[in-house]
Amino acid sequence: MRLGTKWTAAGAAGVLALGLTACGAGDTEANSDTTRIGVSVYDMSSFITAGKEGMDTYAEANNIELVWNSANLDVSTQASQIDSYINQGVDAIIVVPVQADSLGPQVASAKAKGIPLVPVNAALESKDIAGNVQPDDVAAGAQEMQMMADRLGGRGNIVILQGPLGQSGELDRSEGIEQTLKKYPDIKVLARDTANWKRDEAVNKMKNWISGFGNQITGVVAQNDDMGLGALQALKEVGRSDVPVVGIDGIEDGLNAVKSGEFIGTSLQNGTVELAAGLAVADKLVKGEQVNTNPVYVMPAITKDNVDVAIQHVVTEREKFLEGLPDLINENLKTGDIAYEGIPGQKQP
Repeated sequence: MRLGTKWTAAGAAGVLALGLTACGAGDTEANSDTTRIGVSVYDMSSFITAGKEGMDTYAEANNIELVWNSANLDVSTQASQIDSYINQGVDAIIVVPVQADSLGPQVASAKAKGIPLVPVNAALESKDIAGNVQPDDVAAGAQEMQMMADRLGGRGNIVILQGPLGQSGELDRSEGIEQTLKKYPDIKVLARDTANWKRDEAVNKMKNWISGFGNQITGVVAQNDDMGLGALQALKEVGRSDVPVVGIDGIEDGLNAVKSGEFIGTSLQNGTVELAAGLAVADKLVKGEQVNTNPVYVMPAITKDNVDVAIQHVVTEREKFLEGLPDLINENLKTGDIAYEGIPGQKQP
């Protein structure tokens, strides 16, 4: 997302409660010592699923009750979820928005009632939010495009799989990709389109591009790992596993693809860490504690050189990583580097 400007930027009645900690969603008699925070996410992607586990871990360690809902990529559903949280009188609201230019009335209503509303992972175009915990998606887009340019030797034909059009992550990763592409006039973009962060949609989109462009395609730039994995599946089905693919997020399957060489790299946006950091900011706002309300998550590049440690944190030693997560989050808020987790290449402030 635009560093400095990213503070600009899924049926409603059938809201799906995905998971709770402490009291139930309908229990308004919560313990007075418990912070009750409503969470609305754009969809339950692999990234968000990992993020929920991190938030649940932090919540359990800090006496926070979470009320979870997915908007299933629908703006009106998300608006209704936020309205419901406001009417319930939750202590704070965390939102991973469907679209950057949405939820204006809900943000205003939350502010009027003194409920801190904090966008996390995807930005909202609003000056009335209480905090903002975002990745530097422009840098991530530039980073993945640089990986591809290096692999192609500055010359080739690529296709770009985008996130949901209009979501801040898509906008800013696209901006970063374009920043790098300007340095490489011999890299041609054959096509670009959204697959909505989804693996199955990316499979179908990639099959269409293979039918249309055939062997002209020499690289796939996917704005997240799930879409990159979908593209990889489509390429394998036609015997084109030689085509390099790059992603963003560092989900388990994406990291395994880096280790196997099927991805040339990814950028680690550890949802477990990022969403837990967002929860920590919201909790500290409720409690009136001093906290940086606008920390930025800067994604480390993941290649074969450091992927093993990332896999330990995300997969093989996850239980141990989660045990230390609450302390890691609080320490990171103090240092200002909310992405730090000891990946080779990261330097602790």
